[in-house]
Formats: sequence, C-alpha cells, structure tokens
Amino acid sequence: MLVSTSFQQQIQERLNRVRKQTEYICAPLKPEDTVVQPVVDVSPPKWHLGHTTWFFEAFILEPSLPGYQVFHQKYAYLFNSYYEGAGERVERAYRGNMTRPSLEEILEYRKHVTQHLNEYLSGPYPKTEEIYRVIELGMQHEQQHQELLLYDIKYILGHNPLFPAYREEILANGKIREAIGEADFLKVDAGIFEVGYEGPGFHFDNEECVHKVYVEDFEIMDRLITHGEFLEFVEAGGYEDYRFWLMEGWAWVKEHKKDMPFYWFKVDGKWKHVTLHGLQDIDWDLPMTHISYYEANAFANWKGMRLPTEFQWEIACNTFSPEIPEAANFVESEYYGPAKRTAGNYQFYGDVWEWTQSAYLPYPRYKAPEGTLGEYNGKFMVNQMVLKGGSCATPRDHIRPSYRNFFHPHLQWLFNGFRLVK
Repeated sequence: MLVSTSFQQQIQERLNRVRKQTEYICAPLKPEDTVVQPVVDVSPPKWHLGHTTWFFEAFILEPSLPGYQVFHQKYAYLFNSYYEGAGERVERAYRGNMTRPSLEEILEYRKHVTQHLNEYLSGPYPKTEEIYRVIELGMQHEQQHQELLLYDIKYILGHNPLFPAYREEILANGKIREAIGEADFLKVDAGIFEVGYEGPGFHFDNEECVHKVYVEDFEIMDRLITHGEFLEFVEAGGYEDYRFWLMEGWAWVKEHKKDMPFYWFKVDGKWKHVTLHGLQDIDWDLPMTHISYYEANAFANWKGMRLPTEFQWEIACNTFSPEIPEAANFVESEYYGPAKRTAGNYQFYGDVWEWTQSAYLPYPRYKAPEGTLGEYNGKFMVNQMVLKGGSCATPRDHIRPSYRNFFHPHLQWLFNGFRLVK
C-alpha cells in the first residue's frame, strides 16, 4: 500500500501523542497506587500501562516487523485482557496480584514497544491497509484505557482513608461557571430517522450499518440531571420505595444496602463527595455522576418520565448539537469531573456518559470481524445497556454521536449520568 509521507508522519505523531498521554495520566501516582485492585471492576494502573503496550506488540510488531523479539515471553499472559484467540491470561480478578514486574520495568516495556513502533512506521517495511486499520484501532483502544485509568485512579484514591487529590494543580473550572437554572425540554416530532455511522473516519464495528428507525414525538431535557435534583429523590425516600425500581434494581438496593449515591458521604450533617480533587462539599449545580442504570431509571420513574432510548438520544444530538461545542468538557480540560452547563451547550458531549433505555444489541446486518480482533465488541452484546456522549475523561477527538458505549446496569465507578425524556 502506497501512502504519502505526510500521512505516515501524521499517524506517527498521533501514536506518540496517545502513548505519552497514558504516561501523563499515571505520572502523579506513587508506585504503590499503581498496584492496587480494590474490586474486580478496577484494574491496577500498572496493568493498563502494560496491556495497552501488549496490544501493539501482539497485533502490530510481532506479525509485521521483521525480526522483532518480544520484550518478555510472559508478558502476553500477564497483559492479555479477554482475547481468547491470543492465548491464556491472568483472570481479571487477579490483576492486583502482579507486584512484579515493577512499574519501572513496565515503563521500560512501553519505551521498547513505542521505539519499535516508530521504527516500523518510519522504516521501509511493507504496510497494508489492514495494518493501518489495526494501528488506528490500537490508538482508539489506548484512549479507551486512558478513560478507564481515570475511573480506576479515582476509585483507588477515593477509597484511601486520606482521600488524596489526584493532581493538586487541577483547575476547578466546573466551579467557576454559573448555574444555568431550570431545565427546558427540546421537542422532536415523530418521524423516520437514520442512525449509525457512515463515512470515511474511524468508527467501531458496533456503530456500522446506517439504518432507519421510527420514533414517536418526544421531548428531551436540554441538560443533564444535577446533584441537587438527585438529592430531592434521596430525601424523598427514593431508595426506600420499591415502586420506582426495576425488580433487579430493587434486589440490588437491598443486597448492597443502598441509601445514597456512590461516592456520597454525610459528614457532621453535611453532604460531601469524592472527587479527583479529594473529598469536597457537593456543588449541587454540577451534573450527577457515578450513578447506576438502576438508580437513573428509578429517578426517572419517580419524576414520571423515562430515560431516552439510544436512538432518541442520537437523533436529538444530531438535531440540536451536530457539532461538538467548544465549551464541552473533555479530558483536555484537565478538570477530571463533570462541569456546570454553559449557555448554548446542551451537554450531549463530555461531562458524563449518559445512560439510555436501550439494551446493547447488534445493529441490522452486524457481523463481527474475522480473527482475534473480532472479539472487540460483538461478544459483549448481552446484559448491558448503551451509554452515549462521552465524559470528562474522554478525549475530544474520540467521540461522535453514533458512539455506543456499554456497561452492566449496576456499575457506578465510571463517569456516568443521565437526562430524561417525556
């Protein structure tokens, strides 16, 4: 495949920028922080550093760079995540047992692989269209892990009794914005709409197949639900009234003795919450986050409304905010938390991933790609719900209206929130 020198340079520059960003996210951590795995959903930061490196080694360097020797024969076993086709691996729940290799050794591993990726990209080696596709997938994959890193770092530091701040120099830009006030609703008339991704840019296979959907009239909130609005649900006894909850959600409440949102505390009669700035008073005008699908759905029932379907959300986003506004709050802001809405920003992008009412299922004509990388999305299409829009931990160039994130309905450790429809 013949490509221009400028194209190769662009790929190389982007790759190095993505690789450095992962290390930048981990830079404030102490070595002890990088080993901890408090719960099965959290992976140690050290593991993320290794896994995103193994991905490029396994899927680019080993098959494509002549004479390449793997950095360590055991690292594939340590850093494979869920790819059955790539061989045996350490089970997810035991990633925290990896006190060795050391953080220093893993950083050397990253340096080794990045150097060889640059050698491959700038060298006279044959490169197919498929190779460039996998390199792009590898960069997008690493950006996904950068977001997971911030979830996991917050969980690790947020469960430390000292509640240390992640970065002391974080600018609290979410606090200097003025509150917008009462929510309004954006009206969409019934009709047939196209959803899904079509175009030359990168997209994941689960977005493919532009297809038509019919929706009835609906009205969707012009911003996200705030902490203050959710507090009303808490104080009204929402966690004590089964009528608002799905059966599985009510069982989850009782099993885990839930009576308030994740990361909320009441200290000396005052509400506080864990942030990446440390333990802080809750700013009630900030968007609600770290909320399970069960809680979001119960709140919607309490309000006599619903969560949007993924199609309602995508149609509304394309209708009212087809371009990402400058004020959208992504990881580049380095605030690392949802921010107050600004005028003209409907918060469809950034701040928090938004729960939808839609199960994560294949689009029409979906077929998982052949080979090990075909395991990336398709095999997870069961028992999960779709989230849309990106978060404060998402890179700006990583998101689009058709992006379909997916998580199990009980999970709270990610930056997730919601809006309502009626």
